[in-house]
Amino acid sequence: MDATRTGNTLTYKNYSGTIEYSEPDGVYHGRVIGIRASLFYEGDTIEALTADFRDAVDEYLELCEERGVEPQRAQ
Repeated sequence: MDATRTGNTLTYKNYSGTIEYSEPDGVYHGRVIGIRASLFYEGDTIEALTADFRDAVDEYLELCEERGVEPQRAQ
């Protein structure tokens, strides 16, 4: 499963995240929206940002599984 981009939003495994650009830093960054957990990601390109978004979601889901807790879902 790959992340999809629609406008300024990324979607992966039913999680959505923002796409923002910091001109002074020259990087894209974002955060997963709709959940209480703070998941952030960044990249020098949209492709790198997308990959880091996928990694953030996958790592979050793995951590939840390791801890035996139900992952938060967008409300």
